[in-house]
Amino acid sequence: MVMEGQQQQQQLPKSRVAKVDSEESWYLFVTQANNQGCPVFVHFGASWCVPSLAMNSFFEELAMTYQDILFLVVDVDEVKGVASKMEVKAMPTFVLMRDGAVVDKMVGANPEEIRKRMDGFVPSFRRPNMVD
Repeated sequence: MVMEGQQQQQQLPKSRVAKVDSEESWYLFVTQANNQGCPVFVHFGASWCVPSLAMNSFFEELAMTYQDILFLVVDVDEVKGVASKMEVKAMPTFVLMRDGAVVDKMVGANPEEIRKRMDGFVPSFRRPNMVD
Protein backbone atom coordinates (compact mmCIF):
# COMPACT_ATOMS: atom_id res chain seq x y z
CA MET A 1 0.00 0.00 0.00
CA VAL A 2 2.80 2.44 0.85
CA MET A 3 4.61 1.71 -2.44
CA GLU A 4 1.37 2.23 -4.36
CA GLY A 5 0.86 5.63 -2.70
CA GLN A 6 4.42 6.68 -3.56
CA GLN A 7 3.92 5.69 -7.19
CA GLN A 8 0.73 7.75 -7.39
CA GLN A 9 2.53 10.80 -5.99
CA GLN A 10 5.29 10.51 -8.58
CA GLN A 11 2.99 10.37 -11.60
CA LEU A 12 2.64 13.39 -13.82
CA PRO A 13 -0.41 15.59 -13.23
CA LYS A 14 -3.47 14.55 -15.23
CA SER A 15 -4.13 18.09 -16.46
CA ARG A 16 -0.69 18.19 -18.13
CA VAL A 17 -0.28 21.79 -16.90
CA ALA A 18 1.53 22.25 -13.62
CA LYS A 19 2.81 25.26 -11.72
CA VAL A 20 6.39 24.86 -10.58
CA ASP A 21 6.67 26.34 -7.10
CA SER A 22 10.17 25.20 -6.12
CA GLU A 23 13.39 23.80 -7.56
CA GLU A 24 12.43 20.43 -6.08
CA SER A 25 9.12 20.35 -7.95
CA TRP A 26 10.96 21.39 -11.15
CA TYR A 27 13.31 18.42 -10.88
CA LEU A 28 10.45 16.07 -9.97
CA PHE A 29 8.35 17.08 -13.00
CA VAL A 30 11.27 17.02 -15.45
CA THR A 31 12.60 13.69 -14.16
CA GLN A 32 9.19 12.02 -14.31
CA ALA A 33 8.57 13.37 -17.81
CA ASN A 34 11.95 12.05 -18.95
CA ASN A 35 11.26 8.63 -17.40
CA GLN A 36 7.94 8.48 -19.24
CA GLY A 37 9.37 9.73 -22.55
CA CYS A 38 7.22 12.83 -22.33
CA PRO A 39 8.46 16.15 -23.75
CA VAL A 40 8.16 19.23 -21.55
CA PHE A 41 7.08 22.73 -22.61
CA VAL A 42 7.82 25.45 -20.08
CA HIS A 43 6.38 28.96 -19.83
CA PHE A 44 8.71 31.22 -17.85
CA GLY A 45 6.89 34.36 -16.83
CA ALA A 46 6.32 36.81 -14.01
CA SER A 47 3.23 38.14 -12.29
CA TRP A 48 4.28 41.73 -13.11
CA CYS A 49 4.83 41.02 -16.84
CA VAL A 50 1.68 41.84 -18.84
CA PRO A 51 2.73 39.94 -22.04
CA SER A 52 3.54 36.91 -19.90
CA LEU A 53 0.14 37.01 -18.15
CA ALA A 54 -1.58 37.43 -21.51
CA MET A 55 -0.02 34.17 -22.69
CA ASN A 56 -1.51 32.09 -19.85
CA SER A 57 -4.77 31.30 -21.66
CA PHE A 58 -2.88 30.49 -24.87
CA PHE A 59 -0.64 28.14 -22.87
CA GLU A 60 -3.74 26.37 -21.51
CA GLU A 61 -5.03 26.04 -25.08
CA LEU A 62 -1.78 24.44 -26.18
CA ALA A 63 -2.00 21.96 -23.32
CA MET A 64 -5.42 20.84 -24.53
CA THR A 65 -4.16 20.50 -28.11
CA TYR A 66 -0.89 18.69 -27.34
CA GLN A 67 -2.02 16.32 -24.62
CA ASP A 68 1.07 14.11 -24.77
CA ILE A 69 3.36 16.96 -23.65
CA LEU A 70 3.78 18.13 -20.06
CA PHE A 71 3.25 21.88 -19.72
CA LEU A 72 4.94 23.70 -16.84
CA VAL A 73 4.50 27.28 -15.68
CA VAL A 74 7.41 28.88 -13.81
CA ASP A 75 7.22 32.31 -12.18
CA VAL A 76 10.80 33.58 -12.40
CA ASP A 77 10.42 35.58 -9.18
CA GLU A 78 9.29 32.50 -7.22
CA VAL A 79 11.77 29.97 -8.64
CA LYS A 80 14.83 32.06 -9.47
CA GLY A 81 17.24 29.11 -9.47
CA VAL A 82 15.43 27.34 -12.31
CA ALA A 83 15.10 30.53 -14.35
CA SER A 84 18.81 31.19 -13.90
CA LYS A 85 19.80 27.63 -14.82
CA MET A 86 17.66 27.79 -17.96
CA GLU A 87 19.20 31.20 -18.80
CA VAL A 88 15.88 33.03 -18.89
CA LYS A 89 16.62 36.71 -19.40
CA ALA A 90 13.29 38.06 -20.70
CA MET A 91 9.60 37.29 -20.26
CA PRO A 92 7.80 35.47 -21.50
CA THR A 93 10.26 32.76 -22.47
CA PHE A 94 9.12 29.36 -23.69
CA VAL A 95 11.41 26.33 -23.54
CA LEU A 96 10.75 22.99 -25.21
CA MET A 97 12.64 20.06 -23.67
CA ARG A 98 13.07 16.42 -24.47
CA ASP A 99 15.06 13.92 -22.42
CA GLY A 100 16.16 16.72 -20.09
CA ALA A 101 17.74 18.78 -22.88
CA VAL A 102 16.52 22.06 -24.37
CA VAL A 103 15.33 21.47 -27.95
CA ASP A 104 13.95 24.94 -28.63
CA LYS A 105 13.75 28.29 -26.86
CA MET A 106 11.44 31.16 -27.80
CA VAL A 107 11.41 34.63 -26.29
CA GLY A 108 8.33 36.82 -26.59
CA ALA A 109 4.59 36.48 -26.85
CA ASN A 110 3.99 35.32 -30.41
CA PRO A 111 1.28 32.62 -30.40
CA GLU A 112 1.55 31.93 -34.15
CA GLU A 113 5.31 31.27 -33.95
CA ILE A 114 4.92 29.08 -30.88
CA ARG A 115 2.18 27.01 -32.51
CA LYS A 116 4.25 26.68 -35.71
CA ARG A 117 7.26 25.39 -33.76
CA MET A 118 5.09 23.02 -31.72
CA ASP A 119 3.55 21.61 -34.90
CA GLY A 120 7.05 21.06 -36.28
CA PHE A 121 8.22 19.36 -33.10
CA VAL A 122 5.26 17.08 -32.38
CA PRO A 123 5.68 14.61 -35.28
CA SER A 124 9.31 14.04 -34.33
CA PHE A 125 8.51 12.42 -30.99
CA ARG A 126 5.07 10.86 -31.41
CA ARG A 127 4.77 7.12 -31.27
CA PRO A 128 2.85 5.46 -34.12
CA ASN A 129 -0.14 4.56 -31.92
CA MET A 130 -0.84 8.19 -30.98
CA VAL A 131 -3.70 9.89 -32.77
CA ASP A 132 -3.97 13.60 -33.60
